[in-house]
Amino acid sequence: DHMCSADLRSWMAEWHLDLTLGVEGDVPAAVFNPREAFGSHSDSDHVYNTPRAWYMQRCLNPSDVWDGPDADYTPESDDIPWSRVPERKVTIEDIKYVLSSHYQGTEYDCYGSKGTPATRGAYRPIGINRNSQLAVLQLRPYAQPAYRAVQWMAFGSNSFNALVPLYANVETMPEYYAGTQARVTSENFYWANRLIGALADVRFHECGRAVEDYQEKVGGMGHKQIHDVDAAVAALPEAEVPAELARANEEFAERVRVETDALLGKVLYTTSCAMKNSFAMNDNVR
Repeated sequence: DHMCSADLRSWMAEWHLDLTLGVEGDVPAAVFNPREAFGSHSDSDHVYNTPRAWYMQRCLNPSDVWDGPDADYTPESDDIPWSRVPERKVTIEDIKYVLSSHYQGTEYDCYGSKGTPATRGAYRPIGINRNSQLAVLQLRPYAQPAYRAVQWMAFGSNSFNALVPLYANVETMPEYYAGTQARVTSENFYWANRLIGALADVRFHECGRAVEDYQEKVGGMGHKQIHDVDAAVAALPEAEVPAELARANEEFAERVRVETDALLGKVLYTTSCAMKNSFAMNDNVR
């Protein structure tokens, strides 16, 4: 069920990487665990890598027991399955949620109220401040090859951004997405998302509803965009499709700009109202 180099087993034997107990010679596929052969169990894994695998599988295979004293696996378990099938088909939204997560619903959520300050800062989130770019590549077997490929893109910290769809099979990309320079400007999608994340983070609970509304609206707009553009290009000669896809990408980028600017205005207002140097004439009235 997995691809590997044809000489992987002989290479493992040469370098003595078979760590399966009680097995001599070739290891049957049913008992071979690549994590034992090629992975690590370092102390840093238990705060940096393993908790993220735990939370991803917690989302995609929720029938296992992930919490409490009888949990099948904990954030520091070394035996979390290294490869498995999700309990249902995975959507674009599932991928975005998992890669944006900060252990929501657990005592390890850095924005949460469960647990203690120690548990809330124990593990590296998946949606971290230094996320820069997320790409989800979608090859749709039900669409014609000329417009089958869609690349969903997000920039900045995943906890605060939204995925936007871009058709592949084009020669240019919208300047709003592609023109990122060192100068910070809200006229660029990357920097706009960076500003939103930095502002919303410090007032997470006050800004959370606006961020979630933005993510859901842009996501819904994206699916409708794909539906409408697919229908529009279906009857075109194949040679004309790339230009139409590029035009559609440009048009959608402008719609995303409007929504992103609106969110930036909301979180800027909310966070600026909570600045420590705020003052009103009735502040000192007793």
